[in-house]
Order: sequence, then structure tokens, then C-alpha cells
Amino acid sequence: MEPTGKIPPQPWMTAPETRTLMQALREADIEARFIGGCVRDSILNRPVKDIDIATPVPPEQVMAVLQKAGIRTIPTGIDHGTITAIVDKHHFEITTLRIDVKTDGRRAQVAFTDDWTADAARRDFTINAMSANEDGDVFDPYNGMEDLGQGRVRFVGDALSRINEDVLRLLRFFRFFAEYAKPPINAEALIACRKMAHRLSELSGERVRGEIFRILMAPNTADTLAMMRAEKVLEHILPEAGDVARLRALAWLLERGIRMDELETDPVRRMAALMAPDCVLRDATTVAERLKFSNFERRHLEQLVAPPPTGVKQPISSQWSDKQVRRACFHLGPAVLIDLALLAWAGEIAETPRQKTPVIKGWERVLKSIIACPPQEFPLKGRDGLKLGIAAGPELGRALKQVEQWWIEGDFQAGRENCLKRLKAAFEG
Repeated sequence: MEPTGKIPPQPWMTAPETRTLMQALREADIEARFIGGCVRDSILNRPVKDIDIATPVPPEQVMAVLQKAGIRTIPTGIDHGTITAIVDKHHFEITTLRIDVKTDGRRAQVAFTDDWTADAARRDFTINAMSANEDGDVFDPYNGMEDLGQGRVRFVGDALSRINEDVLRLLRFFRFFAEYAKPPINAEALIACRKMAHRLSELSGERVRGEIFRILMAPNTADTLAMMRAEKVLEHILPEAGDVARLRALAWLLERGIRMDELETDPVRRMAALMAPDCVLRDATTVAERLKFSNFERRHLEQLVAPPPTGVKQPISSQWSDKQVRRACFHLGPAVLIDLALLAWAGEIAETPRQKTPVIKGWERVLKSIIACPPQEFPLKGRDGLKLGIAAGPELGRALKQVEQWWIEGDFQAGRENCLKRLKAAFEG
């Protein structure tokens, strides 16, 4: 196979760590090429996160060569031909060329090969089947470069066969569409995804969560999820999803609507925006358990779908005062309150896209107030009550709660001494 394109030298290609690794392989007469995402993203001038390398040499031989060169290796997936090389804390995944011998939709039995085209034929999409050597020569057996330029996501070969080999490719198709494609979507692929959607239940929650989170973080998230819903794909993994209007508004807010460096895109917040308005705490817990959220992610989703009390009677709005913001921040913390404010604002935009300037300015003021809100800590502890002679137990708890409420209503202005006086008065009274 001859190269059909070229990419200019990239910082990740010329980095000392990359050169050290490639030199060790070259000196051992081992052909090695960069493969997949790093090639694809370099063509698009996008940041490269992971550097994957392919070689026709068996993994044990690659490990031996690298270890001899003083490079640490880890047999991360050696049965499937994958090892990890570590050069000065930089990780490189190196995989031996392979072909699928048997697949069941979740995992494959593979055999190693020295045929670059055969290895490319088992990959999912044409834009992932490209490889490049150290000089930047691109080998592109399935016209991935042209597809990339036209904004097309196509399976390598027959779409239905590719998904049958690994059902996760169904979700990856929509994820790559959200990240790289332009309408219209590939019709053959869409038909195959619709036919195979019922098999998504075979996948582990962790694998589904990984792809859903990446779709939620992608530039074209709302249109992609709307398509997944229309094609009855989403119902097999996220039946709690509602209309994408609030998600679309939320994505617009952070991408183009407001400019605040402190605000970052978050997949759990976007998941909350996607869920139907009538979802309750139980629904959030169910989603988190199904998709194997971490404990932090589960609690966060629950707080956004079914917000706990904020300490303020009125729901969060663009008319909140700084005092209301401080009170809510004390009860929920700034991070949760920022998300609730963004979700509420996005909900308003979804219903009334053309907002008046005072409303926009009000939401911006509320967000800035939350960001600037200083942390507040009630200055008294249980031991302070014990020193005043209050017996440990419900009586002490009630007295402290009463003083804390007084301290909150006073906008957190009372210091420790005044709080102690209030506690003593409450106890003696």
C-alpha cells in the first residue's frame, strides 16, 4: 500500500518522548505507524490526546525490544496484541496488526497479521482506518481522508456487519457523527443502527456511559441525540430522555451565549438537561445505576434532577438577590447552584428563545454572584454547647439549629462571640 496523503510535522510527532520510542523500534527494524485518532485529528488540526501506534510484530517481541532500550512496558491487553510503553510519563499504546477470527457483539477473538490493509479492514470507520509513518505519509485504504474533508462518517465495509462484530460501534457511530460529521447522515449506517438498537442492552453500563458522555460533550450533541431518539435508539439505553430543547439551549449558553472562564462543560449537567422535565429522584438514581456512574456523579445527577432545599423559598431565577444566592450557596454549595442556575436559564430559553435584555443581565449577575460567593461555615460546634452546660442529645441539636437559622437569616454576619451569646440565651430561655 502506497501513501496517498501527508500531514506536516506535528508537535506530538516531534516530541522527544515520541522520537525516543520510534527510534527504538526503528533500530530494531520494526515497522511502526501512528494509527487512528492521532492521525485523524492531526489532519483536522485538532488537539491530539492519545498517541496510538501499530506494528506487524508480535507484542512480546515489541516488549523485549523496548525493555532492552530502557523503555518501560506494561502488557495492558497482550492477548489482543496491545501493550503500553511509557517514556518520561508519556503513555503510548502499541498494538500488533490483527484480524478478527470470531466475534459475538461484545468481544472478539483475534489473530495477528502483518497485513496493514487487513488490519484496517477490521476497524470501525474509514476516518479511523488511516495510519501515518514518522515522515507524515498517510496510508488511507478506505478514503478516510476524503470522508473527513466532507464531514462523512462511514463504516468500513458493510455497516450491519461492523455493528454485529461489536455493538458498541452503534453508539460510536453517533458519537463520531456528533464530533466530526455534517448532515446528511449516512443512510446505510442509520438503517443498520436502527435495526441493531435492541442489542444495546447487551453492553455493560460502563461502556454505554463512556459513549453517552462523549456524545453529550460533543459540538453537535443536541441534533445527534434528537436523531437517536427519533430512530428509537435512545430508548434502549436512556428511556428517561426527554426533548432536547433544554440541552440545546444549555449547550448554546456555554459555547456562544455567555463568556465566563469559570464555567466549564459538564456531562452530568448535560445529562440532567436531557432528562424529561417530569423526572424525579428515582429516575436519576435509576439512570446512574444503569450507566454505572461513580458515587459523585450519581449524587450530582440526583441533586440536579431533584434539587434539595436551597434555603430560599422562591425557585432560582434571574431576579435572585445576592443575599438569596449566599443562602443557597450555603445549603448546596456553589458548584451545584451554578448547574441549577444554568439548567433553569436553559429551560427558560427553550420555552422563550428571545429573552429580554434585563433577563439576560439578571442571569449573568446571578451566575457571577454564585462564582464570587465566599464559603460560609457556621462558627459553632457541638462542643460549644457542652461547655455552656447543654446536655448532649436532641436538646443541644435543637439549640444549635435555632442559632444557625438566626445566623443564616442575618446573612452570615454574626461572628462566633455573638453566636455563643445567642446559643446561651436560647438555652437559658
